[in-house]
Amino acid sequence: MGLLQFTIRRLLLLIPVLIGVSLLIFAVTQMISPGQRALLYVTSDKQLSKIDEIIVKFGLDQPFYVQYYNWFTQVLQGNLGLAKSAGNQPVLKVLLDRFPATLELTLYSAPPIVLLGIYFGVKSAVHRNKPIDQVTRTLAIVGWSLPSFWFGIVLLAIFYGGLGWFPPKRLDGAAELFVNTNVWHSYTGLYTVDGLLNGQPWITVEAFRHIILPVIVLVTINVALLIRVMRSSMLESLSKGYVVMARAKGLRNAEVINKHARRNALIPVVTLSGVLVAGMLGGLIITETVFAFPGIGNFAANAALNGPDLPAVLGFALFTGTIFVLANLLVDILYAYIDPRIKLG
Repeated sequence: MGLLQFTIRRLLLLIPVLIGVSLLIFAVTQMISPGQRALLYVTSDKQLSKIDEIIVKFGLDQPFYVQYYNWFTQVLQGNLGLAKSAGNQPVLKVLLDRFPATLELTLYSAPPIVLLGIYFGVKSAVHRNKPIDQVTRTLAIVGWSLPSFWFGIVLLAIFYGGLGWFPPKRLDGAAELFVNTNVWHSYTGLYTVDGLLNGQPWITVEAFRHIILPVIVLVTINVALLIRVMRSSMLESLSKGYVVMARAKGLRNAEVINKHARRNALIPVVTLSGVLVAGMLGGLIITETVFAFPGIGNFAANAALNGPDLPAVLGFALFTGTIFVLANLLVDILYAYIDPRIKLG
């Protein structure tokens, strides 16, 4: 089966998966009152005074399957309700407005996490029980053990409170005022990119100043896990018969490691990387909250603490579930490129 046919088939299979995800998410809402569930269908402030009418209109006192059908119909139309925690703005609009901030953090964090995790994991396995392995394992354990909120606060205390170098938030001062004027054009939603596209490199520099600390937190903690997984997988791969045979044939050590052992050791790392990236795209709740970074993770945290804000929380859960499902599709496709033995079937 070709890659295109495989992708199309998997995309079609995603439909029942996404429906299943939405069913589970909506089922949780049955534990709260119809009045609270009615907020999922509100599209304007005026409707907030007509909750009883909404309950009747959308059958919130009817059986589960009727309620789910009515809600899912609204979701397909882009109506996820109003986010009380975001000034009664439509949930979908808030998610789309805030997603670029989370995407920007992910784009600058994911590549270093994956590349450093693979590099040091391979080095640690190849030089097992040698100084580089001992140091790498120690740093990986320390990095994985660091609480992200504590590490973020420490970095802020040093580099912002003490040195004043890297402030929290996404932008502040003159930069924040400038991007809210009519002169500014949002081409990608990424300030580090749009600053250059708008001919305002100082915006790009300012955006980098704000993004450095959260990226350090994300890379430090997540690369530690990837190193440990890559090391374990590489050690297993190095003990396989085909690696022993390759060495017996007189192949160079670098060729044995890079062409034979590392390629096969990447399978679990690709799986974990997919989960990590999907998790970051789905909202970095703790990191964004610590650094007051206005991404969807920060939005979800505020929504959960505000009431909770049911439409916002439900919309965030549906958005995150969709990202994870799509990430799994991408991981499956990458498998075939990494290991030719895996068929697109």
